[in-house]
Amino acid sequence: MGLLTGVRILAVELYGAGPFGTQALADLGAEVIKIENPREGGDVTRSLGPFFKEGMGKTAESLFFQAINRNKRSVALDLATPEGHAAFMELARGADAIACNLRGDVPAKLGLTYKTLSAVNPKIVCAFLSAYGREGSRAAWPGYDYLIQAETGYFALNGEPDSPPSRFGLSIVDFMTGYCMALSLVSGVMAARESGVGRDLDVTLYDVGLANLNYLAAWSVNAGYEPERIARSGHPTLVPCQLFRTKDSWIYIMANKEKFFPALCTALDRPELATDARFTSFAERRVNRALLSDLLDDAFSTRTTAEWLGKLAGVVPAAPVAQMSEALNSAFTAERNMLVELSAANGATVKVVGSPFGVAESAAPLVAPILGQDTEALLLEAGYDPSQIEELRRRGIAI
Repeated sequence: MGLLTGVRILAVELYGAGPFGTQALADLGAEVIKIENPREGGDVTRSLGPFFKEGMGKTAESLFFQAINRNKRSVALDLATPEGHAAFMELARGADAIACNLRGDVPAKLGLTYKTLSAVNPKIVCAFLSAYGREGSRAAWPGYDYLIQAETGYFALNGEPDSPPSRFGLSIVDFMTGYCMALSLVSGVMAARESGVGRDLDVTLYDVGLANLNYLAAWSVNAGYEPERIARSGHPTLVPCQLFRTKDSWIYIMANKEKFFPALCTALDRPELATDARFTSFAERRVNRALLSDLLDDAFSTRTTAEWLGKLAGVVPAAPVAQMSEALNSAFTAERNMLVELSAANGATVKVVGSPFGVAESAAPLVAPILGQDTEALLLEAGYDPSQIEELRRRGIAI
């Protein structure tokens, strides 16, 4: 049982953003049914390397696939055929929503929009995630996270001042857009259950990429602000908020309220810096950022990162700069139960990062499905008889 138990979603999805968003819904208890093309081997990430885990099932061994498809079911159905689309329409009769992250111009061609599906289910909500939208000059453009980061200003924001423009180290726009799609879908289902009428909903990588600029965008369009890259991943206006060298590594300090700077100076055994006229406010510290950075470097260099965290914890916002493996295996990650183990039917297991939604009702997570593992059960439920299902399989329309 979960918060979304009783919500059925048909997910016509592949790759990253869409599956990431529907996994969030599945984690919250929704029944998410992946609709995959059997002629293409299903979701392309089923074969995406370089890392695989044996024992998950021949079509589900990609660790990329396992990371974003837990708690789902799989129906292998070729929607481009009349028979495959007819079967999809029967599945749609009993669904609350579809989630689709195909290229913007494809859903209408495949008959996946509310205009088509409302004929069998007036309450169905059709949530679409695309790079640039289903309408407009770029509807037919393929698009991916890094392209959006490049075009919406992320590259210009990231990296050291004298380095080339740089992307985020992960597909942050994909993930944010997946969550936006999930939020819009749930909102649409709530409205449809009240009104009896569904609708189309759209989110795009491009729009979410821009939306994430948030206050920087407000500064830019209203005050002419041009972002600058600050050394050591520093904040553009709040100082000190950056990396500092310690005796053995690095530490990140976020003294983002005025009260934190005097507390930091005291912890560093440099209380005089808090009353130095050059550093008494964010404005002065920003002007004298380079000088203050040098002075704080000298102080931080006297102890290790672990020693400084012992002095600063709960006093000044601070964090170690960890390798990903260190973060995943840290004591606090274990305390938060954020690494989970998924078990296949044969007893094989795979570890993935868990759900960030702390819901007590959540069931133990299930391994991502093999291709077509639920086709027969769900088509039988939709009214097909075994001979019809076998004919779809014989013709390659279903698995």
